[in-house]
Amino acid sequence: MAKVSFSVKGDNVNATRIDLNARQFKLVVDEPANLGGTDDGANPVEYLLAGLAGCLNVVGHTVAKEMGIKINKLSVEVSGDLNPARFMGQSNAERAGFQNIETVLHVDTDADKATLKEWLEKVEDRCPVNDNLSNTTPVSVKLG
Repeated sequence: MAKVSFSVKGDNVNATRIDLNARQFKLVVDEPANLGGTDDGANPVEYLLAGLAGCLNVVGHTVAKEMGIKINKLSVEVSGDLNPARFMGQSNAERAGFQNIETVLHVDTDADKATLKEWLEKVEDRCPVNDNLSNTTPVSVKLG
């Protein structure tokens, strides 16, 4: 299968908000008020968590279909802890990103535990966002 490229582009509205376009979709990224924003949209790290949740959902249903598992409902909870001191320029003691990310999948299915364990292993292995978060991915940031 050929590689598929994805991109987002946008312009800032103010110091904490940027309006982005991803294909035909509009995304509003802003910080909550307690981090200096106007709370007009989810913040960047919430979008990262949402990306993981969305990817696990898609891959979870894809793998279930391949395995002949009927999923009645799949709920995804993703959370993480980070210390905002670094991105706020207050301290370099901790990294800027999440210290940890925890994900819980609640699956309503009649599949047995052994089958669900195999399903989960395949979902974790095949989820692109999980892969990007779990492995080093080269990122370049440059001036245009």
